Amino acid sequence: MGKTLPLFSQAELDKHSTKDKCWVTLHNRKIYDVTKFLAEHPGGSEVIEEYAGKDITAIMKDLDVHEHSDFAYDIMNENYLVGYLADEHEASKLLVNPDHVVEVNIEGDDNTSGVNPYSEATFVDHLPSAEEKLRIATDLDNDYKKHKFLDLNKPLLWQLLNAKFDREFYIDQIHRPRHYGKGSALLFGPAWLEPISKTAWWVIPTTWLPVVCYYLYTAMTNMNKLGALALFACGVFVWTFIEYCLHRFLFHFDDRVPNHPVAFTLHFLIHGCHHYLPMDKYRLVMPPTLFVVLCYPFYKAVFAIFTYYWGCAGFAGGLLGYICYDLIHYFLHHASLPRFMRSLKKYHLEHHYKNYQLGFGVSSWFWDKVFGTYLAPDSPVSKQKYD
Repeated sequence: MGKTLPLFSQAELDKHSTKDKCWVTLHNRKIYDVTKFLAEHPGGSEVIEEYAGKDITAIMKDLDVHEHSDFAYDIMNENYLVGYLADEHEASKLLVNPDHVVEVNIEGDDNTSGVNPYSEATFVDHLPSAEEKLRIATDLDNDYKKHKFLDLNKPLLWQLLNAKFDREFYIDQIHRPRHYGKGSALLFGPAWLEPISKTAWWVIPTTWLPVVCYYLYTAMTNMNKLGALALFACGVFVWTFIEYCLHRFLFHFDDRVPNHPVAFTLHFLIHGCHHYLPMDKYRLVMPPTLFVVLCYPFYKAVFAIFTYYWGCAGFAGGLLGYICYDLIHYFLHHASLPRFMRSLKKYHLEHHYKNYQLGFGVSSWFWDKVFGTYLAPDSPVSKQKYD
């Protein structure tokens, strides 16, 4: 569904066809007020003025004139979208109501055609420009009838523990995004158990930043300060490698999951749930108890390899790297980010919606390029083995 905005008639659109009141449409549906943008358009205001009150879909796609990137559509949707052009039915029915602010169904993407597949258990070659489409709720009943996988109307863990499907089917289905649409899906069933499976993003810095400060302070007051800061920076860098390895080899141990319901359940709890329900904001960052389990071997290794104060500096850096990773991961899914981070957001979301076998870097794609798992614009879409 589109943004909740007013409907406008064709007559109203016609009134905004001058440089002082300049509206344009996309797909003869979305209406943009680009009056203030005229002076900022790189090609000059005349290019847009020619289309005042008209549709710009064709010219936006015309490669001979100028190729507009997905970012251009993002800017349009964020800054200039003011409403929708009413179709015949809406003009005759809805426009009689002076408070005609409605949600409008938009078919396809801004620069592609088709339906809205982003929550329908399928992979896509191009992400939508409008992020609202990544939050369209899956039809839970139809999803279960069609795929015969998990019924999102019922607790999930018991279904996994009693699963009759095999590993190939599980791996195929678990990576296809669904959107619960009503908060967080049930894992256990009893309401009093559900909170232990949820973690708000702010828990991460609240819990672990004091630990970072303690170890960094200990190092800074007991060794050369420049040396401590250098080791701290090394710890942050080493974390980026650990992040990549954990994501690729532990979280995505997909082809190595034993063919048993208990193994499916473990895989689901570690990372499968996040791919199955990628926009669930309470099952996105790592619960502190799970992090302690995963962190303990690295903690022991650091203090076994280095002297105590060197270990404090390096461990503090690695822990800060983890905090940044978890917060970046959360905000890539759930925040409007500044321009310099939008490419990273698109890169990570394509890991979910395009190809889960590439793009394992979350805070950067550096190690993906080093190890040949970079998720490029022309990378293939993950194969779907089961309909």
